[in-house]
Amino acid sequence: MPELPEVETIKRTLTPLLCGKRILSAEIVRGEVIKHPHAADFAEKIKERTIENIDRRGKYIIFTLDNGDMLAAHLRMTGRLVYEETAKERKPHTHVVFHIDDGNELRFSDTRRFGGFWLLSKGETDDFTGMQRLGIEPFAAEFDAKHLSYCLGRRNVAVKQGILDQTVIAGLGNIYADEVLFAAGIEPSRRTNTVSESEWQAIAAAIPVILERAIENNGTTFSDYLDGQGNAGKNMPFLQAYKRAGEPCLKCGAIMQRKKVAGRSTFYCPECQK
Repeated sequence: MPELPEVETIKRTLTPLLCGKRILSAEIVRGEVIKHPHAADFAEKIKERTIENIDRRGKYIIFTLDNGDMLAAHLRMTGRLVYEETAKERKPHTHVVFHIDDGNELRFSDTRRFGGFWLLSKGETDDFTGMQRLGIEPFAAEFDAKHLSYCLGRRNVAVKQGILDQTVIAGLGNIYADEVLFAAGIEPSRRTNTVSESEWQAIAAAIPVILERAIENNGTTFSDYLDGQGNAGKNMPFLQAYKRAGEPCLKCGAIMQRKKVAGRSTFYCPECQK
């Protein structure tokens, strides 16, 4: 957390608030969250720069600045990126504050400090963010069952592990992988080399539908996630598999189960996902 729907929601909520506005300065409380360059250089280079565009790649939020530099942020497990009034009390674990020329602040807080920022100068080769290794976006026209079958059909890994591979699909995370496999009727620990073409088609069809529904509902909040304006997500009541162990399956009434797949807590129906 946050996953693609949450990051896309943050991007959408921040875009009208920040595009065209100037970053007066960056107040860096914990320098280790600045991954590149050194924190002091980061603060100097971002000073007085105007935000021209905000985009998303996988789980990264990307700010394009007026000089062509690119600011990338990854929130990892517990990161928040929220636009707030300067007078509002800062939340605990606020590590970076961007002072904006409208008198407000863009604040990054992160309890576990796994998230962070990278600033790429215009034309600089990206050898450090990890974005260069990302696979196809699930909303891309080229994303389909053939892509999944080509990337995963000859591998011998759990299908959940396969669709969580960010080099195959950019942005899909643990929550929505469970939702996708439930919708497609695929048992999460099935080996990818046993999945049929029709099953890959069911998975490929479910992915954009489930992600788009979560975006429409402002993402899913269990504990940490807030959108760019500090609002919680509203998608939790729409989840059909994740965190529902011990509850009746919404399709068949069987009791939902939980187990570990590739080290991840995984929720599924033992009847619908045989």
